[in-house]
Amino acid sequence: MIGVFDSGMGGLTAIKQIVKMMPHEDIIYFGDTGRVPYGTRSKETIIKYSCQDVRFLLSKGVDAILIACGTVSANAIEILRSEFSVPIFGVVEAAAEKACELTENGKVGIIGTNATVKSGAYVKHIESVRPDIETVSTPCPLFVPLVENGFTDPEDRITYLTAERYLEDIKRFGADALILGCTHYPIIAPVISKVLPGVSLVNTGAEAAKRLFENITPGGGNGKIEYYVSDDINSFKSAASIYLEMPVGDNVFKVDIEKY
Repeated sequence: MIGVFDSGMGGLTAIKQIVKMMPHEDIIYFGDTGRVPYGTRSKETIIKYSCQDVRFLLSKGVDAILIACGTVSANAIEILRSEFSVPIFGVVEAAAEKACELTENGKVGIIGTNATVKSGAYVKHIESVRPDIETVSTPCPLFVPLVENGFTDPEDRITYLTAERYLEDIKRFGADALILGCTHYPIIAPVISKVLPGVSLVNTGAEAAKRLFENITPGGGNGKIEYYVSDDINSFKSAASIYLEMPVGDNVFKVDIEKY
């Protein structure tokens, strides 16, 4: 059984990919919707929250954990790996390596939360793989609340104008590959592509799910997925079904994450 967590609904992009590759795997998903976003928090708070998230998933008996959160992957994954014995996968390494494969002009853009960009995690991994690649990083703090509040339509003017403003430096730099360094961002990928036509987008959640698949032995479950959130269940249900393109049914539950 696999555990997946994110600060909100963005991690559903990883769930979608896991289901495609491991349709019989049982999954426990936790979205910390009551404390989203993580990207504006201090590193100490990010570590605290992520430790609680992992302890909750372990209480459900998961065998491996995918951190479907760029902020946690960039700021806390080594601490989590040292604190807990279960295999823990993040989104940074696989996405950075994919960007290195995709770029043709040697210029890669990185967007993420404030905390992710500040950590420099994607840049460091790209440099370790291909030191010849140039990078530019831009924080996009409004993208997460836009996604969480349903501003995801490709024609939404507010989201488009926000993306246009944030992506100015990426366009000016001439990057031909862009790491969507937060799992919320693929949900507005059509808008980003409008602003940056022809640029290859790297879906961090999908790439992390592929890396997970390559490194674990499927558990052979029944394909059951349980969703847990730290805030309103109904708002998560309605949005999750759209993002996943499949119903979540009644398998959504609220948890008091502060107990963990």
